[in-house]
Amino acid sequence: MKKHGMLNSEIAAVLARLGHTDTIVIADCGLPIPDGVKRIDISLTMGTPGFLETLRAVVEDMETEEITFAEELQENSAYLQQVLGTVPEAKQQMVPHETFKRLTKNAKAVIRTGETTPYANIILQAGVIF
Repeated sequence: MKKHGMLNSEIAAVLARLGHTDTIVIADCGLPIPDGVKRIDISLTMGTPGFLETLRAVVEDMETEEITFAEELQENSAYLQQVLGTVPEAKQQMVPHETFKRLTKNAKAVIRTGETTPYANIILQAGVIF
């Protein structure tokens, strides 16, 4: 049994396969997931698990050099500050929500949470550890 890091086997496998500049998405329960993109659905009920707890667990196990989120998330500044505080060293990019949805087509996987906070979605771009 794995002792540390990501315990979810599907997420751990995706993280292990990421190369520099590959992306994954952590999404609320309403974000449409494009056909052909791996869906890792960890949602249990409305709000569970939450976006922030999922983001924290993933970035603890992933070298992240850039994050992309919808500019509409700025409407919830307290929530946005929590998101940014989770990946403070990463370069940040904001795009309109419609553009964000198009960018998800390039992701290696979308992790769907039970989050219900509007626009609680993020694209994480892999960095390198050397």
